[in-house]
Amino acid sequence: MTKPPMTGSQHAGQERQAEGDGQRFVTLGRVSGAHGIQGWVKVHSETSPRENIVGYSPWYLLRDGKRECHKVNAGRRQGKSVVAKLAGCNDRDAAEALVGAEIAIPRSQLPATSEPGEYYWADLVGLRVETLDGVELGRIEQLFETGANDVIVVGGERERLLPYTWQQVVREVDLEQGLMRVDWDPDF
Repeated sequence: MTKPPMTGSQHAGQERQAEGDGQRFVTLGRVSGAHGIQGWVKVHSETSPRENIVGYSPWYLLRDGKRECHKVNAGRRQGKSVVAKLAGCNDRDAAEALVGAEIAIPRSQLPATSEPGEYYWADLVGLRVETLDGVELGRIEQLFETGANDVIVVGGERERLLPYTWQQVVREVDLEQGLMRVDWDPDF
């Protein structure tokens, strides 16, 4: 059996509830700078490939504790970066005002996974993690890439870093039960 793929916005890590309406949002990146003088913004994208972020619209930018809706008018890969033109952001000053804002979209905007056992990272964050012997290790706080393999950060009585290696460490994911079962020594 192979590692379940995590496609599209797989690296959409954080999932948050919106204020008031209970809508689930998934963080896809952040505004990292201004680009040019016509209101374009540079984007640090957590999607794979990184330019996929501009295919989602609208973006909900979180800054100063408030979520603001911004339509994406255009976007493209620019070297190793991604740049985007947002509606209403028409000059460099407006773009600079958005620097540092977290970019999120409603979870419902992500396409359905195409195969059984395929997950978005946002779907894994918050799952309980237990060993094959039923020892609870904690909950998934985040995932990140290292180059060799993805890593699961499990918070519990102490923080654990587990490699996301399907069938070697990760044996089962049950989204309905909110559970990931792992082959892991709880003392490690």
